[in-house]
Amino acid sequence: MERRDIVTALESLLRDTLGFGSELSLFIATILGVVIIATVPLLVIIGLIWGDRKFGSRVQDRLGPNRVGPFGLLQSFADLGKLLTKEDITPANADRLIYNVAPVLSVASVILVWAVIPMAPNVVGVDLETGVLYIIAVASLGTLAVVMGGWASNNKYALLGGFRAVAALVSYEIPMVMALLVPVLFLGTGSLVEIVEAQANMWFVALSPIAALTFFLASQAEVGRPPFDLIEAESELTAGYNVEYSGMKFGMFMAGEYAHWLTQGVLLAVLFFGGWNGPFVDRWPWLGIFYFFIKSLILFFASDLVRFTIPRLRIDQMMHFNWQWLVPLSIVNLLVTALLLKIIQELGFAVDLANSPGFVDTLPMTIIMLAGNALQVAVVLSIIRFRGKRQRLMAAAGN
Repeated sequence: MERRDIVTALESLLRDTLGFGSELSLFIATILGVVIIATVPLLVIIGLIWGDRKFGSRVQDRLGPNRVGPFGLLQSFADLGKLLTKEDITPANADRLIYNVAPVLSVASVILVWAVIPMAPNVVGVDLETGVLYIIAVASLGTLAVVMGGWASNNKYALLGGFRAVAALVSYEIPMVMALLVPVLFLGTGSLVEIVEAQANMWFVALSPIAALTFFLASQAEVGRPPFDLIEAESELTAGYNVEYSGMKFGMFMAGEYAHWLTQGVLLAVLFFGGWNGPFVDRWPWLGIFYFFIKSLILFFASDLVRFTIPRLRIDQMMHFNWQWLVPLSIVNLLVTALLLKIIQELGFAVDLANSPGFVDTLPMTIIMLAGNALQVAVVLSIIRFRGKRQRLMAAAGN
């Protein structure tokens, strides 16, 4: 299948069908491509906010939105109208430039990530060979927006929320990056398009479930979702870094958070669950968009289930979990994956995943990789058992 991104497809349409010149076609196609890519996540989160509230209400035995429109479907539009009409207040001693740029940067960092997300065959903003590296670089802008908002507000609670962001979000980027590198090891490329195409017959979650789980947990903390939402712990920080924001500036932070949460599920689907791959996609490529969003939404609501069922951790528990467990496990898993790939190559079981081998051809490699993951899980459980036993003995000795 010939690979074409959105801009190239639009340029061909404008040049060949409508008769525009090459330079004018490229200019208009680039503008339209940017608008399309930027609009998709912003439109999806309007419905996602309603779905998030409804899902949370069912989990916690509540009604959720049910007054504005049928089934409360217009609640998000009512909230948007409220935010648009509220007074825009800027603290007198705030750093106005940084204060006003922070909400915009929060949303922009997510939209930039979507530029390299393949939503279906030939439906991608741009196919970068360094797509994974690009995501790592751009995603950090969201953390920077949180720090900027807390710093520029001239409020001690907002500042403390920003400091927590530095400590927590930057720390959890380490295991997230280690997990992102596992699909790159499998293929030798950072192109998200090639990563999705390679999972036509075997999803990477089967090859490295530990990497998928590590990415899920680290990204849960990275986007500030419970139980890792210490950067805006209402009981301690009166809403945290965004306490001084009102009106549409607060709305942009909220939109950025929801877009980050959706992008968490999108990246997990693309990197480990086959992206747009599914039955009959080779015959009807438009089905890829359906599979892409179904997988992303399932993973989004799985994250939502964690959010509404597990209580918030303390900041020391959050940092202990990362540095004592998640970081060592992610590093060991990356090294074990590299070692197992070399062993598979020496045993003659290696297959070229870039050429989308069949399910049976990939099975020996998958079994060996799963055995390595099972061994790591066994070691982790043994360490947990040993530490728990030691703590019980120390508690008994103290009593």
